[in-house]
Order: sequence, then C-alpha cells, then structure tokens
Amino acid sequence: MAPKHNSLKLKASIWTSLLLSLLADRASSQRILPAPTSNTITAVSECHLHSATQFCMEGTNEYRVIPPATQTAELSSTYTDCHTHGSNTYCVAPDGEEVEIVSAEANSTEQSHHREEGEVFGHAGLNCHFHAGVEHCVDKEEAGSDSRTHCEKVDRDYNIPLRIGLLFVMLVTSSLGVFGPILLASTRLKLPRRVFIVLKQFGTGVIFSTAFVHLSTHATLVFNNECLGELGYEATASSIIMAGVFLSFLLEYLSRRCLQWRIKSKETEGLDYSNHSVKKLNIAVLEGGIIFHSLLIGLTLVVAGDSFFITLFVVILFHQMFEGIALGTRIAELSAAYITLTKKLLMALPFALITSMGMAIGIGVIQQFNGNDPATLIAIGILDAFSSGILIWVGLVEMWAHDWVFGEMANTSVVETGVGLFSLMAGALIMSVLAKWA
Repeated sequence: MAPKHNSLKLKASIWTSLLLSLLADRASSQRILPAPTSNTITAVSECHLHSATQFCMEGTNEYRVIPPATQTAELSSTYTDCHTHGSNTYCVAPDGEEVEIVSAEANSTEQSHHREEGEVFGHAGLNCHFHAGVEHCVDKEEAGSDSRTHCEKVDRDYNIPLRIGLLFVMLVTSSLGVFGPILLASTRLKLPRRVFIVLKQFGTGVIFSTAFVHLSTHATLVFNNECLGELGYEATASSIIMAGVFLSFLLEYLSRRCLQWRIKSKETEGLDYSNHSVKKLNIAVLEGGIIFHSLLIGLTLVVAGDSFFITLFVVILFHQMFEGIALGTRIAELSAAYITLTKKLLMALPFALITSMGMAIGIGVIQQFNGNDPATLIAIGILDAFSSGILIWVGLVEMWAHDWVFGEMANTSVVETGVGLFSLMAGALIMSVLAKWA
C-alpha cells in the first residue's frame, strides 16, 4: 500500500504545482495590464484666462472652454454636470448655459491650424483677415451678407523678437533702394544712359501705381469700413485725394512764380539755378508724399498677425525698395554744380529711415493698437488719401509728363523709347501685383 500512497501523494503534488503556476501566471498578467481608466468628467474648476481664452482644471488635466457664440454673461470659475453629446464634452455654467470643453493638450494642433486660416486664438467664433495690416473680423457662424463685423481690439500673441530683427532688414533694404542710384551716379565709372532711363521710368511706373492702386484704394476701403459707421459724404476719400493734388499744384506754382520774380530781380545765379531749385522742390514734394504712407506701412505691418506678417513683410520689402529707386534716381539727377553728394544723401535719408521708424512705433504700441478704432481709421484714411493726391500730381505731371512730353524722352531714339516704355509699364505692373497682398 505504501507505493500506491506515494504515487497518490506525487500526483497531488504535481497538480498542486500546476495550479499554483497557473494562478501565478494569471496574477502576473493582471499586474502588467493597465488598469482601466475612466475619461468621464463630472466638473471642472479653477478656471482662469490665458490671454482672452478661458481654461479650467479637472485634477491635473487642463481644458479649454469654448463658450457659445451667443453668451453674454460673465465667465464662471466652475462648470458642473459635465456630459457628452456624441464625441464632444459639455459642462453647465451656473446660469444654465452649456459650454464645450476641449483638452488643451489635444487641441493645440487644431488651434495652430485655425490660427493659420485666420481664426484668432481666444476668439473661436471669429474669422479674421488682414488688408494692408488692418484687421477685419466677422462671426464665423454668420459668414455671408449678414455677417457682423467685430470692431473691438483682438488680443493675440506676437513674435516681437522677429519684428525687431526684420526692422533692421527693412532699414537696410530701404537704404539700398534710395542710396544706390545716388552713389552709382556719383562714381567715376559712369553707367550707360539707358540704365538710368530704365531706373527712372521704372520708378515713374512705381509712383503711378502706388498713387492709384495702393493709396487711393486703401483710403476708399478705410472710409468704407463698417467700424467707422456710415459716412455722411460718400466722396470723402476722393475729396481728400483731390485736395492733395491741388495743394501739390499750388505749392509748385507759387514756387515757380517766386523764382521767376527773383530772376527778374537778378537775385539768382541764372536759369540753370532756377531749374535746379524747381527740381529740388519737386523731389521734396515727392518724398513728402512717400514718407506719409511709408510711416503708416511700417506701423500697420508690425501689428498684423503672425500668420500674415511674413507675407506682408516680403511684399512691403519689395514695395519700399522700388519706391526708394524711384526717389533715388530723381535725387541723383540734381546738378552736382549746386548740390554736393553729401546733401543728396541727406535728402534721401528720411526715406531710408521712415518705414523702420514706423515699425518701431508699431512695436511700441502693438498691444494697444486697434486698427478698427474710428479715430485710427480716420487718421489712416486721411493720410493715405492725401499721400495719394500728392503722388498723383508728382507722378503724372512732374515725372511722366515732364519726361515724355517736355523732357529727355520727347526726342529719344526708337530703342530708348521702347526701353523707357517697357520700364514704365513694368514698374506700374509689378507694384499693381504687389497690391494684392499690401
């Protein structure tokens, strides 16, 4: 009986070992499997603001609160009775209004995507775009003919170091554009006559397009901005443009009459000096018209949102270089007998600095600037329209008509005439294309 008893004991031991082994394996597998977690949210609290956007906490998790577009009550510090509709989670405010909550971490990519397409961070119900740096926001849900324009300031995060760095890029580019023709004309190695014909006529086309396509259009759009309200006089922009033309004409006419009187009184050095003085005055008027809007360009450039800033900066960079060439070639033509190179460079200096100065001002007021404030719109509209009038007179009369009807282009060869016409049209065309973005 002993062997049989031992056999039974051996079998029991084997079965016990197998059972213990299975139990150990099951316990081990249960330890390595993650415990089920619940994503159910019952309430969020400790609500706070990042810029204009509200975030709330549920434990250590942060959620972004998306209020309904019609919400008018103040933001709450807690939201309770959280529940789901489909895949979206909603919580109830103390006033009974439902708000959607979204994981801040999971939604970061979506927020970046929306910002690229024009949605303002902190204004999820708005669709914003820029025109010449001035922001225009409308309700997404109301997009269409009945959309409501938002005129209040929109808070956003700006890349300030990038703007400061590009300020110096603008300074260098503007300087190259305006100083380049002056320095080239002063070198002993004289450039061919046709090179200066190209530069001058290209510049004339640039000024012509700037006056009509850029400034006149911008002034009209500004005065039609819904945030300004309905104007009592619809031709406000055109009237200010006309005033700019008339003032430019009056200034030149009176200056010419004064110079004629001085010639008759033998108080000048002759007709050449008189012509030089008139050219110098014309250039001063041209530069004044350019400076007005270049200051605005710099200001509105830096307050544009990051999603639009780089595109606008590149366009403005070419814009300012071309205008610099237009101004620089006219200054370079002044007679060296009456004005030194140093004085020519000093005449060009304000243009080289003005856009960067506008950018610096913009950086200083970037957190307070509201391009849709009525007072701001009126100031921008007046300066744009007045600058347009000045450049219309200078571009059409002093540059275009003077060169082609009374000046050097009136009796040029067929080749030079063709080169001049092509350059004139090229300048106008390129600046008109740039107007799509600026």
